[in-house]
Amino acid sequence: MVSDDDLVRGLGQTLHTTHFQSLGERYEGKVRDCYSRKGKRLIVVTDRVSAFDRVLGTIPFKGQVLNRLSHWWFQQTADVVPNHVLRLVDPCVMECVECEPFAAEFVVRAYATGTTSTSLWTHYERGARVFCGHVLPDGLTKHQALPTPIVTPATKAPAGSHDESISGEALVARGHMSRGAFDAVSQLALALFARGSAIAQSRGLLLVDTKYEFGRRSDGAIVVIDEVHTPDSSRFWDAASYQTRIANGQDPESLDKDYLRRYFLGLGYQGDGPVPAMTDEVRIEAARRYIAAFERITTTPFVPNVEEPLSRIERALSVGVI
Repeated sequence: MVSDDDLVRGLGQTLHTTHFQSLGERYEGKVRDCYSRKGKRLIVVTDRVSAFDRVLGTIPFKGQVLNRLSHWWFQQTADVVPNHVLRLVDPCVMECVECEPFAAEFVVRAYATGTTSTSLWTHYERGARVFCGHVLPDGLTKHQALPTPIVTPATKAPAGSHDESISGEALVARGHMSRGAFDAVSQLALALFARGSAIAQSRGLLLVDTKYEFGRRSDGAIVVIDEVHTPDSSRFWDAASYQTRIANGQDPESLDKDYLRRYFLGLGYQGDGPVPAMTDEVRIEAARRYIAAFERITTTPFVPNVEEPLSRIERALSVGVI
């Protein structure tokens, strides 16, 4: 694990935003700053953290964890679904092939769980038995495994707005995707989830649910983009303690950003109004959980680069990336 001294020092030099004007057109997502030029995309993974479709603040070394872990997963799953990665440029920066993204996220869920307004469990607890077009059986309990993983698409909302979970039929009817593309991407999402679940299981983890984004390369090939199986996009539970904690009425032991979701829910915040400030203690604890997920999944130590991030990235870009 990273030392407490490094985590405290990291509080003062998190990467919040970038403005590299020489890199071409800039697009700012909730967590990533993207630059497009000459058929390539440079993705800078910042230390911003989001939940409830809002940016909540920054977490030390989070960008490095997500970027390096995504790169690891892209390598582990390249034989299942091709991806957009060309190379790592910096601990926080990845160079990729420019793709045309599909206008939807593909969420794969294997358990009846969740805390947000868009979660399957929230709808189920209120009496709904159809979620994103999938008929759910009666009698499910919170955190119980579903009979089989399901694909539940979500529209991509602008920054500050809320994503909408919808059925594949609605996604197609609204013109977001063709039926053929939706079916093809859904199968790829399930294949990725199966590979991720197998690897997670070998690490003593349960891959509970995850979000994928897909796009088309200029040659028409469908590829997975953005990130794969990170603590931001995925929910992981400890497998060894799962049954005992459920039997005792406890939430599963998680290695993801559910810690932050529960923290803000405890403050009465669910995405509307001003964002409450995170304490330094919460930011450090969140960093520890992100780092623990990296080390558990990759089975390698996470060694952070503790240099000031903007100047470090500028040096990496000066060698001529795109």
